[in-house]
Amino acid sequence: MDETTRAAFERLLSIARSDTGQSRRVADFILAWWNAMDLGGFDIADLFAVDEAIAHDMATVFAYVAGRPAAEYPEAYRAEIEDVIRQWRPDVWAKATEAV
Repeated sequence: MDETTRAAFERLLSIARSDTGQSRRVADFILAWWNAMDLGGFDIADLFAVDEAIAHDMATVFAYVAGRPAAEYPEAYRAEIEDVIRQWRPDVWAKATEAV
């Protein structure tokens, strides 16, 4: 991940780990990349419900993902993303951890 994308993604992770309406929307965006089938998708109309700077960070990350020749996931941020899952998808997290 290039530095511009990394900075945008880290800002988004920070927002997703807080507790606001924008946080939920950012979490949805991140979790859709991580595993949309299990964690839910991202409603593109939610871009209208976040600040412009957040929408630009989402666009930066989306453009990065779209430019990959093969599927790529932010594995280096697994712990942070698991925090987002615990916070915003507690039912999914509970099911995943009870099976372990």
